[in-house]
Amino acid sequence: MQVTRLAVAGLRRFDQAELLPAAGLNLIYGDNGAGKTSLLEALHLMAYGRSFRGRVREGLMRTGREAVEVFVEWQETASPRLRRAGLRHTGQNWTGRLDGESVSQLGELCAALAVVSFEPGSHALVTGTGEPRRRFVDWGLFHVEQDFLNRWRRYARALKQRNALLKSGAPERQLDAWDHELADSGEPLTERRQQYLEQLQFQLQAVAGELVPSLGEASLGFQPGWRRSEVSLADALLLARERDRSLGYTTQGPHRADWKVQYASLAPGETLSRGQAKLTALSCLLAQAQDYARRRGEWPVIALDDLASELDRRHQRRVLDRLVASGAQVFITGTEVPPGLDPATRPGALFHVEQGQVQRLEPQAPSGPA
Repeated sequence: MQVTRLAVAGLRRFDQAELLPAAGLNLIYGDNGAGKTSLLEALHLMAYGRSFRGRVREGLMRTGREAVEVFVEWQETASPRLRRAGLRHTGQNWTGRLDGESVSQLGELCAALAVVSFEPGSHALVTGTGEPRRRFVDWGLFHVEQDFLNRWRRYARALKQRNALLKSGAPERQLDAWDHELADSGEPLTERRQQYLEQLQFQLQAVAGELVPSLGEASLGFQPGWRRSEVSLADALLLARERDRSLGYTTQGPHRADWKVQYASLAPGETLSRGQAKLTALSCLLAQAQDYARRRGEWPVIALDDLASELDRRHQRRVLDRLVASGAQVFITGTEVPPGLDPATRPGALFHVEQGQVQRLEPQAPSGPA
């Protein structure tokens, strides 16, 4: 998957800007606050429906503008046609088009363009709450299993209904009906998540073995959201019903699921350092991208924000060498050209961002900042 054009309007510092990226590595560099990250946010917005720094209404729009507009053109490996997607988002409402047709659900845009992003907040995948970890697994399933989104929506709808009934003090027979629907949709959802993590573990072991070899072999531990080895989801919901009534929400089920990375050399209860957590999160994301490529026959777009501030030079080189060898299209931001990334000898393009303007530099430019 290769982006051939990215255009934005009304995005933070940018009134309008356009990138014509190359295959391979694309470096976007400039001073802090120049707007480099915003360009990666635009890609992320098209692929996820939100920025990795928050919702659209939380500062993504340029002051004085009514909406953020993003347009992306890209080429898929298996198809000769050029795909196009556009999104206009006011922070409250959105409109979108995909290949010349209006879309009614944001998920249609998100399913079309696959982007894996690593940014300074990505360590929350390891150190944060369970929500980003559930989103991580569901993103992977969303892109490789055609019916997953419908399964996920069915469970989410049943959960919303059950929670509303719990808050209103509804009679038992109404809860019985939604308990059945929740269990009927939640059990297969959980099975898919577990299978996905079991398969992802092989990819993770290879990537983590290269980035954090001192921690030993990595494994993924899945927590389904209830005592699945002891009771079915239907029984767990029934047993927790009185407690759920008093709390006003559902305490058992896939919406409480979680997973964690375990290392053979890490003692039980020992926590990762911040640096180890960053490398572990990056390992998970690269493993997911690698798994996507294995299943779909092409790599997703890789976006690495401020790589130099997140990783030392040795780890930067390892990541870049791995990605260059994969053939993936990669976008990297930084305040300078990373060591070893010489646009005169490596495939890719170099972009300089300054005062809301993006300039593409010639490949023969020096490997340091202009």
